[in-house]
Parts: sequence; structure tokens; C-alpha cells
Amino acid sequence: MTRSGMVSILGRPNVGKSTLLNALVGEKVAIVAPKPQTTRTRICGVYNYSGTQIVFVDTPGFHKPRNALGEFMTGIVNNAASGVDCVLLIVPPEPTVGTQERLLIERTKNQPCVLVINKSDTVHDKKDLLPVIAAYQNEREFEAVVPISAEKRDGLDVLLDVIMPFIPEGEPLFPPDMTSDQSDETFVSELIREKLLRLLDREVPHGAAVMVERFGRREDGLLECEATILCEKRSHKGIIIGKNGECLGRIGKSARLELERLYGEKLFLNLWVKVKENWRDNTGILRGLGYTDR
Repeated sequence: MTRSGMVSILGRPNVGKSTLLNALVGEKVAIVAPKPQTTRTRICGVYNYSGTQIVFVDTPGFHKPRNALGEFMTGIVNNAASGVDCVLLIVPPEPTVGTQERLLIERTKNQPCVLVINKSDTVHDKKDLLPVIAAYQNEREFEAVVPISAEKRDGLDVLLDVIMPFIPEGEPLFPPDMTSDQSDETFVSELIREKLLRLLDREVPHGAAVMVERFGRREDGLLECEATILCEKRSHKGIIIGKNGECLGRIGKSARLELERLYGEKLFLNLWVKVKENWRDNTGILRGLGYTDR
């Protein structure tokens, strides 16, 4: 008997959804940065074990949209809250249910939902989680409550055991050697954007996107990637490039080294920076960047 199903990962921005996805899949399929709204689109991570395939759907952090990109991200969350076999609501270890969590609870009221308290390793005593559990159980009845630490991969076995009964019989949705539904171009563009998020402060990274113009092998057989970083203001372009190109050089080096490690071979990476004012409200540019419903 084979089993196959889909599980959505929902939560507010910066609560650890992508870290959890990577931990469950066992490799990096989603970028991670200590800034909200790192994830912009839906990312599927595939977990295979003993005849069972679980497709975990990572989603953008649920927030109030301020532009067309934000509306697209919110739509992804709304769609991911339905049509799946189970939902994981990821929350911090705080004994207060926020507005974002209440909205997500309302959107998942007709779905089996597991409350996942992430970063549980940050509490002094496990008894401190009892008020958190009580606050959320006042909002709805959950199929289970599982404290975890996605970063330390603690509690994941318990979480998987809780999810398994909701996975129905069925053929795998993806080949067994596939860990994500992303193309190489999408993954590379996201990884470069991760370096932007980690190396730049303030509003600059959130107003930037990365478009891979080419990813493939040169005539000599070596991997080569050409990508353009889009930003909204000329002043942002100067910040991204930095004095004498130093900042852009650090971004490129950090991305190249990680890509070489992940692909297991040498890679040549060429980066450019272009200004596209208000690109986050330009549907044509958004489509070109892959921010479209799938």
C-alpha cells in the first residue's frame, strides 16, 4: 500500500516555516533569513519514507498586503489553506493569539489542523507552554499540539507521527528522487535573494528581486549563471552595488560558494543590478519573476 498527500505550513512572517520545511525534507529547498516575508511564493518540499510521500507546502507569512506582490502572497496563503489533507499552524511560544493567527484559524476551520509551537527550546520550562496551548485551544479544537524546534530538528519525529494518519492511500505525486517542485532557475534566484536579505538592512532587500537570465553549461562544460537584481530606487542600486562594487561582490561570492556546495561543482556567477520603479505593483514584471498562481 502506498500513501500520498499534501500538508500546508501556515503562520505569521518569520515564525520558522521555511526552516521547518527544510528540516522535514532533509535538505535546503527554501531560503531562510532572519527577516519577515522571506518566502514570497508557494514552495513544495517532498518527504518520502517507507511507501509514504508527504508534499509539504511552504507559504509566505500571512500579512496585510500593501502592493500587488503582497496581494499575490496573501492569495497563496488563502489557497494553501484548502484542498490539502492537513494543515500545520506554526506559532511562537507566546500565550497570546494574534490577529494573524485568528485569521488563519478561521481560514482552516474546515481542515484537519495541527498546532505546532516552534522555538519551544527558547522557553525556560516546558510548563511555560501550557498557557500557549490553552490560549489556542480556546480558539478551536486541534487534532494535536506538538512543540518543536525546527532549527534544532527537535520534535520532528513526533510531528511526522501525528501527520501520518491524515495521509490517504494514493500514488506518489512526485518521483521518489525529487525533493522540490522548483526549477533550478527559481531556486538559484531565491538563493541569491537570500544573500541580499542577509547582507543588506532596512527596506532595500524587500524592494529587491532576482531574475535568472541564464542557467546552464558553457561550451567547456562548466556551470554558469547570469542573473539580474531588480530594485525600486536608484539609491537602492548604489547600496546593493556598494563602494567599488564591494557589496555586490560579497553577495555574489556568498551565493556562488553555497551553490557550488549544493551542486557539487564549480559555478561561474555573473550579477547585474537594474532599477525598475514600483516593480512590486507591475503585474508584467511579477509574471516574469514567476510570481503567478500555479
